Amino acid sequence: QVQLVESGGGLVQPGGSLRLSCAASGSIFSINVMGWYRQAPGKQRELVATITSGGITNNADSVKGRFTISRGNAKSTVYLEMNSLKPEDTAVYYCLILANTGAYWGQGTQVTVSS
Repeated sequence: QVQLVESGGGLVQPGGSLRLSCAASGSIFSINVMGWYRQAPGKQRELVATITSGGITNNADSVKGRFTISRGNAKSTVYLEMNSLKPEDTAVYYCLILANTGAYWGQGTQVTVSS
């Protein structure tokens, strides 16, 4: 059974930084895309950033220049480096892996940006 475990969320002041991590356990074959989504209270889940197996990244306009997605040495690990955080970045952040064997979501990690 595949499980995605996220970590790194927390409370940070505006302008601060956080690094989210997502590690998958279990058998995942042929990962195509890894990504991060977020969902703020009362809003729909939205794309934050994705990275393909070839290393091509895509960021939402709202986070361009501030967030960086990357893959770890382990093929099923993905990171999200978040800088210059704003209160509107407050949300639950979810990791997603798209593979030939299916789509897998993490349980989410809370990020709160507040002074």
